Amino acid sequence: MATQAGRRTPLAARLLPSGLFYGWYVTLACAALMFVSVGVGYYGLAIFLRPLQEAHGWSNATVSGATGLYFSLSGLASALIGPRIDRYGPTRFMVAGVLLLGATVALVGWVRAVWQLYLVYAVLAAGFGMSTNVGVNSVMSRWFVTRRAKAMSVTFTGVSVGGMVLAPLGGKLIDIGGLELAAPAMGALVIAVGLPMVLGVIVWDPSQMGLKPDGGAPAPASARASLDDAVQRRQWTRGQATRTVAFWAILTGFVLALAAQTGFLIHQIAFLEGRLGSRSAAALALSTTALGSIVARLIVGQFADRLDKRLLTVILFVVQGAAVLGIVATRSVVLTYGLVLVVGFTIGNVYMMQTLLVAEIFGVVSFGSVFGLISLATQTSSGIGPFLVGWLDDRTGSYAVPFVITALLTFAAAAAVSLARPEPSPRRSVSRSTG
Repeated sequence: MATQAGRRTPLAARLLPSGLFYGWYVTLACAALMFVSVGVGYYGLAIFLRPLQEAHGWSNATVSGATGLYFSLSGLASALIGPRIDRYGPTRFMVAGVLLLGATVALVGWVRAVWQLYLVYAVLAAGFGMSTNVGVNSVMSRWFVTRRAKAMSVTFTGVSVGGMVLAPLGGKLIDIGGLELAAPAMGALVIAVGLPMVLGVIVWDPSQMGLKPDGGAPAPASARASLDDAVQRRQWTRGQATRTVAFWAILTGFVLALAAQTGFLIHQIAFLEGRLGSRSAAALALSTTALGSIVARLIVGQFADRLDKRLLTVILFVVQGAAVLGIVATRSVVLTYGLVLVVGFTIGNVYMMQTLLVAEIFGVVSFGSVFGLISLATQTSSGIGPFLVGWLDDRTGSYAVPFVITALLTFAAAAAVSLARPEPSPRRSVSRSTG
């Protein structure tokens, strides 16, 4: 059984107004952490892609391969620390991750050989895997249950704001002083923002402050049965989870979707430079994608707690695949911006839906173990996606073929995730067997 960490009163609890449920301060702190860690550790990779090729004469596949290694190893880090987060909480891992992420991002500007690039990205991956992902999702799943989608829509907005702000900022810094300026500046930002959030605001579980999830507010009448305490506090071993259809439906669906999504996003700037005329214009398009994700996530977060998250995920996947096909087919600059905005609408919710589905079906007690295992697979696929897109671009001389493939993978993901139905709760199973 997961053990409960001791009581903790963070500095923020002594300074911030007490009239607001502290879980909302945790939500904003997690958003700030996601802003820098994912804004740099995810969107930043797209900014670094072309400058690394140009500075060293490396092929698209070479740099994309380092990106692929990065995602795969960050998933491995998540899988390894997931069970430990369930037992000890995420704070120690998040602190180490923030420091490691910030320090190694700074080193990106000083790599001179391929082996150095791969080494830096490998260490960077460990920092990314520890600083966010399982840790943030575990925290948010414990603080909110019936209002989980609404709270997570705020937290995950930090990801999109990171892309909207840090992508063009990174591009501008590269234009001014190259990677030697941009990488250390972005690494310092990770530490300066992330560390105070982890140490001064974020608390793993509301019980550590004598509080209850959702502030003790009663569940709305529309709350789904899978959010009751019997489901949310059920303990799962990894063996039990992997014997369910829901586990494999979520894993397969998000493996395909995130391979496609990440492959598109990482190469979006390189693809759009030619169409839009400059790196700055392409970075603006990436910011447009991030803006779309903010708007859509905040809107969806207002009503997602009342919806079937499985069907909502299917819709998001189908729309994303169609939008990518449209980007490939059109040559219109205006329509291109419109379609990358639509892609942003879906991206804004895909990662959130992965978390919500896992938490709703497998609960919070074993969340780190189950989510970490799924994250290992999805992060690995997120690494394979950029590599395959880069490799196919090198072979075909165009992004058209790889982007069409990413769209088709997204449609396949929709079919897979449609099978992710909630598992029967122990209470309902017993009732059926004794009735």
